[in-house]
Amino acid sequence: MSDEQQASLTAFLAAHPEVDCVEAFVFDVAGAVKGKWLARDKALSVDAKGLPIPLSVYAQDAWGCDVMEAGLAFGTGDPDGTGFPIAGRFAKVPWLAGHVAQAFLDLRNRAGDPAEADPRAALATIVARYAARGLTPVVAVELEFYLYRLEHGVPVPPDGAGAASLRRNDTLSIHTLAAHQGLIDEILQCARTIGIPADGVISEAGPGQFELNILHRPDALAMADDAMLMRRIVRGLAHKHGFGATFMAKPYGEASGSGTHIHASLNDSTGTNVLADPATGAPAPALFHAVAGLVAAMPETMLAFAPNANSFRRFRPDAHAPVSAGWGHDDRSAAIRVIDGSTVGGGAKATRIEHRISGADANAYLALGAMLGAMLQGIEAGAMPPPPQDPRDPAAGERLPVEWGVAIDRFAASDRAAAIFGTRLRDIVVACKRQDRAAFLSHIDRFEYDTYLNFL
Repeated sequence: MSDEQQASLTAFLAAHPEVDCVEAFVFDVAGAVKGKWLARDKALSVDAKGLPIPLSVYAQDAWGCDVMEAGLAFGTGDPDGTGFPIAGRFAKVPWLAGHVAQAFLDLRNRAGDPAEADPRAALATIVARYAARGLTPVVAVELEFYLYRLEHGVPVPPDGAGAASLRRNDTLSIHTLAAHQGLIDEILQCARTIGIPADGVISEAGPGQFELNILHRPDALAMADDAMLMRRIVRGLAHKHGFGATFMAKPYGEASGSGTHIHASLNDSTGTNVLADPATGAPAPALFHAVAGLVAAMPETMLAFAPNANSFRRFRPDAHAPVSAGWGHDDRSAAIRVIDGSTVGGGAKATRIEHRISGADANAYLALGAMLGAMLQGIEAGAMPPPPQDPRDPAAGERLPVEWGVAIDRFAASDRAAAIFGTRLRDIVVACKRQDRAAFLSHIDRFEYDTYLNFL
């Protein structure tokens, strides 16, 4: 598709006269898609006039209910913002019947400023801070997910092998990829259509678990868009092929969890990676300053990487989900893995930081924002990290808050989180997650009854 056809929604619709409906949407604090369906005639006016959407749409709980403590809906009149289409992301939606296209929106308040509860706008602000220092984050994402079928309302692996398959390890299984070739091919083709540089899919450890690799790009905001849009693509196309797809952090208690691993380096105005020695590719002082910022902020910003009740089921020792704030050289058991281009190949361009905490269920704007914001804090302070962890003792170092309520409280009280996201967005995130948690605490499941009803 030409750049001209992607320049505006109007141009896209002119190039696709068969499109008769447009999905126009934003992503809320939880990462859920919220928006409207527009008839073609209405969609043709959105470039010029924008689309009214309540600003409170960003601050809803996991069930789509308004969050009173967020202060956006109740007592405010619940005003509209105005959404304008983001160029370059228009595409037909292949999993919907008829001729439906998508338009991803940037929502502005009445003054024309970014909505205060918009996580995407917060990430844009963080990227601008780097730009003011002459730096550009170069980021890549590895995004894990599960395919599943439902049996009696419960997810089971897609191969029909039942509960026994939960004990199977499918890491790098070629057979599993071949079994789902049609779906994988369609996912990658759809990604290319909307400009997502997805370079492949691998079979991960769990039954029906896969990892999508999105190639690095010097545009962190676009990378976060890529991750959020890719989740839509995977879920929509999986349904078309007769499966469910989930980015839950831990859909099965017995199988591997799903994470989002984020790789980052930093280029200066000449395109040189400042995290590496230009001659050898070995880590430069700026890399260690960035690591120091990450380690310091990690316990306070855990909620950005593990936002939901289910998120915390991933964090167990020896489960490739770190439980302490530490780092290591090419150490996958560490929360922060330093990759040295002088030893792994690729030279200075390959030297980078891999952040390994985030679950697949995290809002990519908040996860990338928390990571990049903490790196910048460390660089600006010129801080140095503690010694690298011993791979034989990955639980050494400050313990991460691996319980939801503690993570919420740490984020709520964090000056670092406020400095990264702004106090207002920090508090909105906290309000949404506290409302989610209160609902979970009021629900008693069958396992709890089976355990305690006749025991106590």
